[in-house]
Amino acid sequence: MPVHSRPSKKSSSSSRGGGGGGSSSLPYMHATDTSSHLSSTLTPQQYLGRMMDLEQMDLQSAVDQMRTLLTLYPQRVYKMAYYRKQTKNHWARDDPAFCFLQLIMIIASSLAYGFAFRIPSFSAIFGFVAKSILIHWLGFGVVVASVGRLIANQHLMMSERSSSHVKQSVEWLYAFDVHCNAFVPLFVLLYGVQFFLLPLVLGTSLLSLFVSNTLFAMAFAWYFYITHLGYRALPFLSNTEVFLFPIAAILVIYIINLVGYPFGLGWNASRIVAYIYFEN
Repeated sequence: MPVHSRPSKKSSSSSRGGGGGGSSSLPYMHATDTSSHLSSTLTPQQYLGRMMDLEQMDLQSAVDQMRTLLTLYPQRVYKMAYYRKQTKNHWARDDPAFCFLQLIMIIASSLAYGFAFRIPSFSAIFGFVAKSILIHWLGFGVVVASVGRLIANQHLMMSERSSSHVKQSVEWLYAFDVHCNAFVPLFVLLYGVQFFLLPLVLGTSLLSLFVSNTLFAMAFAWYFYITHLGYRALPFLSNTEVFLFPIAAILVIYIINLVGYPFGLGWNASRIVAYIYFEN
């Protein structure tokens, strides 16, 4: 992939100003760019069509990105968005391999949970798999992407610095990309690690509550941190720290559960989820 020269520190700092939330190395578009460059040219229909053809997907690249999201430097994944903007004039992925692999992972883990909880029929297992995809991944992702994009476009846009800069907006597909990125560590903790700790986290002791709620708190805190990084990577947004605010709420709930346990106010997240999906 070609590497384009980046703007000098002087021009970069002047375009970002103070207190911005994005990376200072990502330039604005120049005014000579057409308005068609301001959003992804790939429609959701085309995106789904490409998912049906394995030859059009770079699965190895998707695996490498997932591994990067689980390291101490998950922001490196968003450098690819910068290169896409420079070469294809859109921030969002046009390769559905990342989503395709996530679907496979969700199906496999849902089947494993179905057998672990002894779901009695194939139709019930199929229903659980469908819920995992349509509600946990797709539904949750559509809501988070739509709300995040709305907040970014209406409240976090940087004011126009000069006539040579064209106002951009967050693409919906990019916002959904951010959700898919953030879903990776959440999946690893709540679908993977938790599965092997089911005998422990489904207990009624303080240790069970502590381990279960720690897994959920880490998973969702990690989710919102990577979400923040995704919006921070866009050079035309500022104050993207707002996407970190849910982490404070997660911390408060986590502490309340631990402190309230001796008084009967502690809630084990794993037991609650298991009751909702497997007891009714």
